[in-house]
Amino acid sequence: MVQVDVFWSYGIGASFATAAAYRLANRPGSPHHRVLRWSDPYLMGTVLYCSLLFAPSGVWLLWGFPDWETMQVARGHEVLPAWLVALFAATNVSQGLLGYWVAARLIAAGRVYAAFLQAGVGYLGMFFILVHGWDGRGYQRFFSADRKTFAAWPEHPGFGQALTRVGDWLSSPVALTLYGMGAVLVPVMLKAIVSWLGSGRHEPGSGAAPGHVRIVLAVLSAVFGVALGSAVASSVLIHLLGWWLGVPAAVALIALAVVRRGTGAAHRAFGLLALPDVHGGRPRQVPSAG
Repeated sequence: MVQVDVFWSYGIGASFATAAAYRLANRPGSPHHRVLRWSDPYLMGTVLYCSLLFAPSGVWLLWGFPDWETMQVARGHEVLPAWLVALFAATNVSQGLLGYWVAARLIAAGRVYAAFLQAGVGYLGMFFILVHGWDGRGYQRFFSADRKTFAAWPEHPGFGQALTRVGDWLSSPVALTLYGMGAVLVPVMLKAIVSWLGSGRHEPGSGAAPGHVRIVLAVLSAVFGVALGSAVASSVLIHLLGWWLGVPAAVALIALAVVRRGTGAAHRAFGLLALPDVHGGRPRQVPSAG
């Protein structure tokens, strides 16, 4: 979705950089010369993924389902200016590069957990728009194949009504298209992350690398458990307390229950990846969660 992909691509770029943390952290030279080198194979992998797979998928969806891809804002192709479509495609690549650059600089400074959190910021932003949006109806916009379906939602849908509409959407043309895209995008992304994390085994001080299944489970739990769960909790707080009180409450909840070292859900997911980190001024291996 147009409103979502700017965050999603940032999270993808940061995820790829974090997966290459050992390689990026152990490069010779000053930290200022370790990032965004065009000879960097991990940067090139990020560029290729965003430009050859992620950006085209967004343009495909915008052309095939303009109302759904714009979260039911656009009525059709005729209301979309050409420059907006071009900008949308460009940001799906540029934001991935930005996420990679920010995370890589943090890794070069020894702040790998902060780099990991950059990916979390991207996915949290993505899921919050999908769940809440700008009017509290983000999930209704997502689970509506077109504007007509979205307009038919009741003002205050019950759980059963929402579940029925979600079920209808799961067999819609847009959902079937997403299944096909996901069958390509997700395995390629996970393959890259698993491969790049595994390559860190050969770096000095890397210790025992986690297995492939553990890496995949850690990534999926971080995305669909921590990031999505944080977005849902934030939406609930905003619905209950309003924007002025709900946003600070959500920030406090995420800071204490998600981001906090040692006990936070994000730090536990980070521990499963066995990546290097700096704590108290010294590099150390983050202990596994559990």
